[in-house]
Amino acid sequence: MLVDPEKTTYLGKPVGKDSSTKTWEGDQWKTGGGCTWGWFSYDPKLDLMYYGSGNPSTWNPKQRPGDNRWSMTVWARNPDTGVAKWVYQMTPHDEWDYDGINEMILTDQKVGGKDTPLLTHFDRNGFGYTLNRATGELLVAEKFDPVVNWASKVDMDKGSKTYGRPLVLSKYSTEQNGEDTNSKGICPAALGTKDQQPAAFSPKTNLFYVPTNHVCMDYEPFRVTYTPGQPYVGATLSMYPAPNSHGGMGNFIAWDGVEGKIKWSNPEQFSVWSGALATAGDVVFYGTLEGYLKAVDSKTGKELYKFKTPSGIIGNVMTYQHKGKQYVGILSGVGGWAGIGLAAGLTDPNAGLGAVGGYAALSSYTNLGGQLTVFALPN
Repeated sequence: MLVDPEKTTYLGKPVGKDSSTKTWEGDQWKTGGGCTWGWFSYDPKLDLMYYGSGNPSTWNPKQRPGDNRWSMTVWARNPDTGVAKWVYQMTPHDEWDYDGINEMILTDQKVGGKDTPLLTHFDRNGFGYTLNRATGELLVAEKFDPVVNWASKVDMDKGSKTYGRPLVLSKYSTEQNGEDTNSKGICPAALGTKDQQPAAFSPKTNLFYVPTNHVCMDYEPFRVTYTPGQPYVGATLSMYPAPNSHGGMGNFIAWDGVEGKIKWSNPEQFSVWSGALATAGDVVFYGTLEGYLKAVDSKTGKELYKFKTPSGIIGNVMTYQHKGKQYVGILSGVGGWAGIGLAAGLTDPNAGLGAVGGYAALSSYTNLGGQLTVFALPN
């Protein structure tokens, strides 16, 4: 069972009968995407597992009117019965491919002076969400990159009819006057303000360390027919650095999940596509697409060390101990959505759903190849 109409809640209220299928036209839900590709978190005390669902299909939103529930949703589910305790849909009727599948980070922090079980999620849509993971109450929904513009904010007024929903700005909608129009200047791009690259949390600072994409796009939908086994996209994209900014395509930030604020931000020339590692020594590690492993101060973001590996880094920094000595390791080897052009030898700027053109300059800064680089930390 996916949901219980009376017991599964959405922003504190029962989801109700047929809460998902009635938000799709006809039988569109059968081919409507919303799949889960990871990642899963588990709270043994609450006996709940948490994960997100992906984008609805097709990418042409005109072909699937409605909220398209429960795509783009955070799920809290009992692993024994399969019943969802609560759900929260972040991007109803997604128009931009802002999959909601990024990791759910579970922490226990004080909110209003009270110890609270929290879930924090940095979504592709550019908003950082903090929810009470026991109840599904929405506590924070704020932009973790200031250039995010497809919505002005998430409505946090519990008395409002649009409570919990993003307030979409029509200028950046991909549905324009009933026509397939090339909507320009949408931030973030479809690869999101953060994609699969995982964030880290330090219980010493109570801050999250988040690798981000500082990228915008032009998005033109077109009509597409569903054929099993064939691509079902329905949009053409182009990507580029966020305008009127630092000129780069990434930032590495420290985020306060209770306040919903950026504490510090380090600009990067390309998207930060590696995972972050926060350590008890107040040092945070991450990698860059040019191939640098960087170590920064967890409180200030000041760069402490960097090392150029042979290829761009999209892997996750790891640490381990052996015979009483601590090591830090990183796999380098450019690829992923941002590195697909270089990795696959693609030159058409619209290939890779626009990423090839957006990251064309990457070939001047790094090379193909894979290597594990390990560092021994001094005692």
